[in-house]
Amino acid sequence: MSQPERASTNPPTDARHAWARLRRAGAPRPSRSNLLAMLLAAALGFAIIAQVRQTSIQGLENLREDELVRIFADVDQDGDRLSQEVRDLQSSLELLESRTTGEEEAQRAAQERLDALGILAGTEPATGPGIVLRIADPEHAVGQILLLDAIQELRDAGAEAIQVGDVRVAASTWFADTDEGISVSGTEVSPPYVVRAIGDSDTLAGAMQIPGGVTATVRRVGAEATVDIRERVDVDALLSVTTPQYAQPVPTSTP
Repeated sequence: MSQPERASTNPPTDARHAWARLRRAGAPRPSRSNLLAMLLAAALGFAIIAQVRQTSIQGLENLREDELVRIFADVDQDGDRLSQEVRDLQSSLELLESRTTGEEEAQRAAQERLDALGILAGTEPATGPGIVLRIADPEHAVGQILLLDAIQELRDAGAEAIQVGDVRVAASTWFADTDEGISVSGTEVSPPYVVRAIGDSDTLAGAMQIPGGVTATVRRVGAEATVDIRERVDVDALLSVTTPQYAQPVPTSTP
C-alpha cells in the first residue's frame, strides 16, 4: 500500500519545482551583463540628445556672418509684418464697430424723425401730458368758427397732437356747420364736443382760460366749457395718407 501512495504524491511536487525553476529563470538578475546593457542604453540616449543639440547649434555656427545677418533681418521683417497685420486687423475691427454704431445711430435718428413726422401728420398715435377740453352745448349754439378758434389757440400754445371726438386734427383738417353739430373733415361730431390736446398742460390750459378766450366765448353763447389737466392724454385717432393729385416732390441733386 505504501508504493501507490508515493506514486500519487510525487507528480505534484515535481510540477511545483518546475514552475519555480521557470520563475527564477525569467526573473532579472543583477549580473554584470545586465548592468553593462543598462549603461550602454543610457550612454546611447545621452549621445543622441547631444547630437541633436550639436546639430542645431552647428546649423547656425557654420553659417557666414552675412547669412546670419540675412536670417536675423528676415526674422525682423516677419515680426514687423505680423505686427502690421495685427494693427490692420485692429483698425478694421474699430472701423466696423464705428460703422455699426454710426449706422445704428443714424437708423435710430431716422426712426425718431419718422415718428415725429407721423405724429404731426396725424398718421401715428400719440400719448403724453395735456388737457381735455369739454364743451357742453345743449342749445347747439357753438358753431364751427368757435371750435376752429379753440383748435387754433391750442396750436398757438404748442399743442403737438389734437383730436376732436374721434377725428384727428392735422394741417388739412376743415370744419363746417351741420344740422346736428359740426363736421370735422367730413365726419359729423355732436355735442358735447371733446377736444384732446397733448403738450405743456399748464400752457394749454392757460390758453383756453385767458380773459376773452375760448371758455369765456363759450359761456357767452350759452354753452359750458371745462378744462381738465391730465398727466396722460391719448390721441389715438389716425388719418389715412392720400396721394397728392397736384403736388410733386422737388428732385434734389446728389453731390
